Amino acid sequence: MSSTEPTTERLTYSVETAATMLGISRALAYQLVRSGEIPSLKLGRRVVVPRVALARLVDVHPSSADDGGREPVQLHLFAGPR
Repeated sequence: MSSTEPTTERLTYSVETAATMLGISRALAYQLVRSGEIPSLKLGRRVVVPRVALARLVDVHPSSADDGGREPVQLHLFAGPR
């Protein structure tokens, strides 16, 4: 692929798609977006989750020698009574 060809990989996902990818409910995904635990952007009236932010969120390398000085992201998920 040349550098002038457009990429087919999406740069952002809807909150619903991000929820599906994370294996969580749509409602929980919106709750985590509101709390800032899932990074998001507002484009007009749409709220989207950047692909790179989602990748960083789930990036788990427990014994990485070079963690870039980043603190691990922790999701505080509540699985209350149904």
